[in-house]
Amino acid sequence: MLSQHSHYGPFCHDKQTSAVNFQATAVSPPSTAVVYDQHGPPDTVTRVTEIPPVEINENDVCVRMLAAPINPADINRIEGVYPVRPPVPSIGGWEGVGEIHSVGSAVVSLSPGDCVIHSAHLPGTWQTYVVEDQSLWYKIDKNTPIEYAATVSVNPLSALRMLEDFVALKSGDTIVQNGATSIVGQCVIQLARVRGIHSINIIRDKPGSDEVKEKLIKLGADKVFTESELEVKSVKSLLGDIPEPLLGLNCIGGNAATMVVKFLKQGGTMVTYGGMSKKPITISTTYFIFKDISLKGYWLQEKNLNKAEYRCSIDYLLALARAGRLKYEMEMVPFKDFHTALERAMGKQGSRKKQVIKF
Repeated sequence: MLSQHSHYGPFCHDKQTSAVNFQATAVSPPSTAVVYDQHGPPDTVTRVTEIPPVEINENDVCVRMLAAPINPADINRIEGVYPVRPPVPSIGGWEGVGEIHSVGSAVVSLSPGDCVIHSAHLPGTWQTYVVEDQSLWYKIDKNTPIEYAATVSVNPLSALRMLEDFVALKSGDTIVQNGATSIVGQCVIQLARVRGIHSINIIRDKPGSDEVKEKLIKLGADKVFTESELEVKSVKSLLGDIPEPLLGLNCIGGNAATMVVKFLKQGGTMVTYGGMSKKPITISTTYFIFKDISLKGYWLQEKNLNKAEYRCSIDYLLALARAGRLKYEMEMVPFKDFHTALERAMGKQGSRKKQVIKF
């Protein structure tokens, strides 16, 4: 069943009047939501529908959603192939930013007009209004660009935590990654540069790879190689005066993961956070015995950051975004064009930019 605290609805034309009425009736405005009743192809099983108002309890806040991205994990949940997924019928989306529309009688820490994001990963952000307990929302700086506020808590947060949680990196150290053009990859490059850490980046061989290299170097990448350029006996000679990496990040698997391991120094660690190629990671015994390589995995949803860690990380990332020191390509799409954005996110149309729904 749909959560009684998940709602969608048309925007209020008179926000002040709506807020007053809401307080008097203790219900949310009616909502419009992206709902799926069964698992399957997202462009087939999702529908945009009206949802009636719901009751607001004393500790609840009603949030008018402003923007929410379409992440690969959102698509996988709808398909039914993600390890954790809400029961159907359900409302899509697990990330986004909104504005407090009104609050329950016992809420003191949040006020109408505050800009907020989920303080935990919760389903149901693809809707115009969401009602949840006040503890599940985190107030952010209103000056944050909406597209970065909407997307900070999955990809940038993953990039930051992987740089901090596995190896004690310091200025002058080096990391290596594949999937460098992904949003996580772009964030890793920029966060590493901020900390004085070198980054070696691996991209796929495809037309326009020289332009991709230039873009990543402008973001702060030290070295960018195509996979074919790494088909050499020793990659160490490609590093120049850059130290061998202590940490490797893999989101592809298969041969692309092997290339990450080839760069690692003695005792280095490779962290896998994705498997885009759907191919297994096959590592030579030599790397384990003679280089003492460690392989680890990362899944943000299981990270269980406490509130202080979460808020510190989010504040840090959004401060960088406001300062123009953390950026990545996105495409804002009106909610009325949701299914167009969904098709783009699924790779069925030309745009490869992150699709962000604007309500």
